Amino acid sequence: MHDSLRSLDLNLLVTLDALLAELNVTRAAERLHLAQPTVSVQLARLRDALGDPLLLPGARGMRPTARALALRGPLSQALEALRLAIAAERPFDPSQAQLTWRVAATDYTEATILRPALGPLRAAAPGTRLAIVDMNPPTLVRKAEQGELDLAFHIAIDAPPGLRQRPLFADRYVLAGRADHPRLRRRPTLKQFCALEHVIVSPDGGGFSGPTDDALAKQGLARNVVLSVPRFSGLAAMLVDSDLVAMLPQRLVAGNPALAVVEAPLAVPGFEMLMLWPERVHRDPAHQWLREHLGRGVSIALR
Repeated sequence: MHDSLRSLDLNLLVTLDALLAELNVTRAAERLHLAQPTVSVQLARLRDALGDPLLLPGARGMRPTARALALRGPLSQALEALRLAIAAERPFDPSQAQLTWRVAATDYTEATILRPALGPLRAAAPGTRLAIVDMNPPTLVRKAEQGELDLAFHIAIDAPPGLRQRPLFADRYVLAGRADHPRLRRRPTLKQFCALEHVIVSPDGGGFSGPTDDALAKQGLARNVVLSVPRFSGLAAMLVDSDLVAMLPQRLVAGNPALAVVEAPLAVPGFEMLMLWPERVHRDPAHQWLREHLGRGVSIALR
C-alpha cells in the first residue's frame, strides 16, 4: 500500500476525483481550473500508476471501468475527510464543548486560581470536565508533552524549561494567626516575631526552613518553628484553634475574618505565579479559550 501511495501525489488523486465525477476530460479541466492537456497527461499517469485504463471512450463522453467505479466512492470520501482535516478550525464554542482538561495544581493554586474560576467555568462550558491532579515538578514536562497534562501552575523561580508560560500574578508573604491573637494586635518587633510559635508549609514534607528563615539567617537570627505541614489546606483551622502563627501568601488569607493578618517585621521575597502549557496545545482553540478564561478570572479576582 505504501509503495502505491508513493507513486501518486495528491494532485493526481484530486484530478481522478474530478474525472470520475465529470466523465469528461474537458469538463474536469474546467472544474480544476487546469488546461485540458494537463489533465490528459495526469490521466495517463493515473492509468500507469493504477494499472487500469480507468476511463474508456464512449458514445457520450467516457465510460468508467470497474476499477474506476470501485474507486469513486472511497476516493471522494477520503478527499473530503482530508479537506475537513486541513480546513481552518472553527471558533471554539464552550457551550457545546465536550472536553476533559487535566490541570496540575497545588492546594495554593487550587484556592487562589481554580476555585474562584470553577463557577464561571461551569456556567460557560457545562459539558466540560476538569481534573485537578497533584503537582509533581520533576515529571511536569514529560506528562505535558505526552498528553497527560494540559495545564499547570508553578512559581516562576522554579518553573521547568520547555513549556509555554504566562505570568498570572505576584504574591507576597504576610504574618497570620487567629483573629484575637494577643501578639498580632499590631506588627511585632523582630524579637517578638522570632519568639512566636511558627508553622511552616513544606511541600516535600517535614522541612522546618523556608524563605523566611533564609531572610532571618542573613541577619544572624532564627525563628521558633514548631510545626511543619505538607500543604496549605487545613492550616487556617490550625491557626484559629491555637496561638500558632504562619507566614502565608497574602492572596491565601485575604478577607478571612477568622484570621489576623499583619506585616512581618522583615522583608521576605515573594513569588510570581505562572500558567504553563505544552507546545502541542498552544494553538488549539479550546485550550486558548481555557487559558484566557483562567487568566481573566485571576485579573478579576485581583480587583
